[in-house]
Amino acid sequence: MTPLTARAQAVPMPVIGYMSANAPVPDLLEELRGGLAESGFYEGQTVAIEYRSAEGRYDRLPGLAADLVRRRVDVIVTGGGTLSGRVAAAATSTIPIVALIGADPVATGIARSLSHPGGNVTGVAQLVTESDSKRLQLLHELVPAAGTIAYLENPTLPTVARNTESIAADGRALGVTISVVKASTDRELSAAFAAVSKNRAGALLVGGDAFFFMRRAEIVALSAGIAVPTMYFFREFVVAGGLISYGTRLADAYRQMGVYVARILKGAKPSDLPIAQQSEAIELVINLKTAKALGLEVPAAIVARADEVIE
Repeated sequence: MTPLTARAQAVPMPVIGYMSANAPVPDLLEELRGGLAESGFYEGQTVAIEYRSAEGRYDRLPGLAADLVRRRVDVIVTGGGTLSGRVAAAATSTIPIVALIGADPVATGIARSLSHPGGNVTGVAQLVTESDSKRLQLLHELVPAAGTIAYLENPTLPTVARNTESIAADGRALGVTISVVKASTDRELSAAFAAVSKNRAGALLVGGDAFFFMRRAEIVALSAGIAVPTMYFFREFVVAGGLISYGTRLADAYRQMGVYVARILKGAKPSDLPIAQQSEAIELVINLKTAKALGLEVPAAIVARADEVIE
């Protein structure tokens, strides 16, 4: 063995710990790897990635974070909502964290500011919950005759009370009644959609949540089963057959996280990496095939504003 080879073998491969509230999505993980590859980091060759998933169970997150800290990974990447990042930050103040943040990073205490987050956490802010108001407005515009709009929320989400109050206030401003239904398990999902049908809600707004995203195929099928126009928070629901979505592109966020991880592995400090905002990259996606199946005429004004139309 040559001295050069010996030195190469002595340098350990950096390890990334990926922790998410929901199950890994292959296409999104490819975007993460793509961001890493832009700086020459390739999984299995120049970097290793260890995956941990809470499978929609928020109570499992602290254990997953503690496991990655014990593993002494070089960087932690979190997906599946703001809570994952908060849990990781609570588990370590030294390991750099690149988080996918679904709410205001400053208001949730993850960062001191967007430009200078401070501490060991940076990432991408998607502002999912902050877009609920706009989603409700669009849904009301799409189905103006709906006097009652159901709102599906996960009662185990830490911000659930605040989200519900905000949506209720927005409903009053629009002159519609908000009927809240709750679900955090598959059985509760079925019961929630049965309640939407029983209460004769004219439309449904799905609140931003990792569990709902993980169950997007089931939720789209349940929505079709009761034939209620439904608004979602990510385009993946619409691609799966849902009616309409308004939200940021997850693929872009994951690629940006990969870029940030690579910069950290090359020596950058998370406190010096501004939290990237996707507020200007929110897209409206409509599935006209689903609208036709519902017997719903989508207003031309909405179609004209859409960033993507599935026909």
